[in-house]
Amino acid sequence: MQARSKTPAGCCSSACWGGCSGVSRRQFLNRAGVSTAALSALPRASAASLAEPARQQPIRQTLKVQPVLCYETPKRREATSWRSWGGIMNEQDAAAEKERIGRELSAMSRPSGFPLEILPLATARTVEQAAAIGKGPQDATLIYAAGSGVNVFDALAAPGKWNIMFVRHRSGPVYLWYEIAHPRFLRKTVDEWGQPNMDVDDVVVDSHAEVLVRLRGLYGLKNAMGKKIVCIGGPSGWGQGGRAAPQRTQDIFRMDLQTVTYEDLGERIKRARQNDALVKRSTAAAGDYLRQKGVRLETSRDFVTRAFLLTEVFRDLLDEAQTDALTVNHCMGTIMGLSETSACLPLSILNDEGYMAFCESDFVVIPSGVLLRYTSEKPVFLNDPTYPHDGIVTIAHCTAPRKLDGQRLEPVRILTHFESDYGAAPKVEFRKGMVTTNLVPDFSFRKWVGFTGDVIENPFLPICRAQVDITIKGSTRKLLDEMRGFHWMTSYGDHLRETGYALKKAGIELVSI
Repeated sequence: MQARSKTPAGCCSSACWGGCSGVSRRQFLNRAGVSTAALSALPRASAASLAEPARQQPIRQTLKVQPVLCYETPKRREATSWRSWGGIMNEQDAAAEKERIGRELSAMSRPSGFPLEILPLATARTVEQAAAIGKGPQDATLIYAAGSGVNVFDALAAPGKWNIMFVRHRSGPVYLWYEIAHPRFLRKTVDEWGQPNMDVDDVVVDSHAEVLVRLRGLYGLKNAMGKKIVCIGGPSGWGQGGRAAPQRTQDIFRMDLQTVTYEDLGERIKRARQNDALVKRSTAAAGDYLRQKGVRLETSRDFVTRAFLLTEVFRDLLDEAQTDALTVNHCMGTIMGLSETSACLPLSILNDEGYMAFCESDFVVIPSGVLLRYTSEKPVFLNDPTYPHDGIVTIAHCTAPRKLDGQRLEPVRILTHFESDYGAAPKVEFRKGMVTTNLVPDFSFRKWVGFTGDVIENPFLPICRAQVDITIKGSTRKLLDEMRGFHWMTSYGDHLRETGYALKKAGIELVSI
């Protein structure tokens, strides 16, 4: 087990998404005439002679979905019931339904906004056919339950797969299982739930928009599960309640937490400083960043230059681990002495390039950041909350994202990290009126709180640099009653339903206020 340590009560740090430097990485590296693919070997190699780098890219695993149509073609019998409810009676009806499903899936997947692969539509009319489909390569099975017996659906809903049942009321020929999905499939003709790994949230009536909400949640969960995270200074958890957080992260989300010691980091920083070409590149990158529209420098330029050098060291660690996620423990002390700056700006830069980079190594909240990053497909902001009151709450930290909507860079002031008055930390101006999703994870990984709000102000209080007042869409009193853990995770947009659906699959309840 990796080493753990206590985390201070507050810190200035967060995350961001998408090219902070204002120049592409390829342009930047070409201009500098240097590759970063072998930075760990520098200064042994000549920087000017190195080839184009092949950096580890942000990871987005495609969600594979297998749609399946289940139906029957009944035969007339005299003087007895010979057909069940439903609008598919023959193969001609079935052929028309297959075409309809194809059109609907095509229309649904085009604007999905995340990597989604819809496999060719299959049909299952027997238990054997259903069992074979259930063992396929898909992550999720989308069952069009027009007809067939419950044993067919039991065979389709294979263990180890996610399953969604779609039934029609008005969107096409009415389905038999619009009538009996609840009593026969979910409850097995008794009052207790009887279908493993499925419940009422896994049944959708008519709406492919609702199907997409669920698929987005499953995409987020697929990418969060097993995520490898580089933990500089080791994984940790805030407060006494967070002591078990690294282990719970591994148990529930199966994340691979890889410790990098500060001794190792110190040697890497030393080598980087001895590399003249790398120092020049970092100086040039800092200049590009500071010349961007909307950027104001209010700390020493040297802190910014060193921050870009530290960013290159972080990229080396991601390359070697072949991952896109990193945390920094002891970010309010240890790393400052080694790097002669703070980690705040490097984490922001990495997040703006599409990676996930978090301060404090607080694994009470980091799983929520990884999940929300994928369900939103936007950068996320790890923050310290304050006391909710009068329908508002202030959230703050010193490494906020700039590309909060995944597209455009917000204005920023580069100040010192607040508690140390040292280094370089971004005070990002959040866009007023933007909707935010806010997650409040608990210490026990059993119940998270979630709510949406609107950005109303960017104050400048003597607290962590990026500070935002947001409204609370819901009951302030219920939020106070339900608050747990410490750190929160925030993103632009409303992603509560997708996140809540994914969390339920992980065995965690999302309480909405």
